[in-house]
Amino acid sequence: MKKMKNGDDFLNFLPCDLSIKILTALEGPSDLVRITAVSRNWRHFVIRHGLCKHLSLQMFPQLSRVDRVNELGGSTKGHAGAGSSNFMEWEALEREHRAYAFLARCCLSTTAGDCISEAIIASSTDNYPEESICNTLEPRDRVARTASYWSSKGQKNPAVPETLTYRLIADLCVVTEIKIRPFQAFFQFGYPIYSAKSVRFRMGHIKDADESCQDSGTDKFAWTYTSQEFEMAQENRLQTFKLPEPILCIGGILQIELLSRVQRQEIDGLFYICVSHVQVVGRPLSPAFGIQILEPPEKFVLEVQSYSLPTLPEQMSSITSLQMRVRDLEQILNLLQGNEGEVEYGYEWEVEDEDEEEFDI
Repeated sequence: MKKMKNGDDFLNFLPCDLSIKILTALEGPSDLVRITAVSRNWRHFVIRHGLCKHLSLQMFPQLSRVDRVNELGGSTKGHAGAGSSNFMEWEALEREHRAYAFLARCCLSTTAGDCISEAIIASSTDNYPEESICNTLEPRDRVARTASYWSSKGQKNPAVPETLTYRLIADLCVVTEIKIRPFQAFFQFGYPIYSAKSVRFRMGHIKDADESCQDSGTDKFAWTYTSQEFEMAQENRLQTFKLPEPILCIGGILQIELLSRVQRQEIDGLFYICVSHVQVVGRPLSPAFGIQILEPPEKFVLEVQSYSLPTLPEQMSSITSLQMRVRDLEQILNLLQGNEGEVEYGYEWEVEDEDEEEFDI
């Protein structure tokens, strides 16, 4: 058996499978990028065996749906004639290496923040638009002395679930946790909290990009990830549901499943779920990356649009911000006109008479 000397390249002595096993034991694609700078031989070995792609798949199994990688605006330096097929194959391997290495860098280098762009649709709404899903984008549970929350329709059966569906700020987002604040009805006797018993999360994309998602049912979405169930506390606080591992949301759609109801409204005897605020914490991968959903929708094209690190927007989307400002102005106008409503909203409100009228959610 030939002995290795100091300075010899171990890749020339070890079986290929063993070399791959050693290199894929590294922490991530970023380490592989450093290794490719050691020598041309190491660089070719890493690229030829797709090791960056391999480690990226370990980080995000959702990437197994990638059909191919495109670099937008890039030119293929191909040569006509014999041997061009081998050259094109090597170009494709290099393209994948660059894309997956940069994707891993984006996931580790960018700052996490709230990734919700807009509220799309709720499975039911009790009083629209006063109690619409759009209210869950507002961090406050009161705006100009008016309660701000989404409410489901009432149900006799507490097991009936509800869903809240949101669009994220990018077609590709790495989601780490979701935060939900159940609503406490401070204008009802006893200040009941209309939480769910548990929650579950789905991520995916719209099946038909030409269809409006404002009236889309569950069958209009293709889900690429479904989480476990998380127990929700019947408490008026922003509750954090941390995913077991970071999840790559492919398509920019996230749905919250609110499972089982725990609070009955005394005035009508029905069970409701109410939410005052929702946050989705993660890292957007746009404008660096985009996707193109293929038919059938199980596969997609990963598009590298730029090799500049993505950043979170400094503010909410213009649509969401405008909705909130209009809502605030409407409430202020009502106050100036003396239309304050029948109830003085506030946590310090005391119930002196148990027979005092309650208000529907």
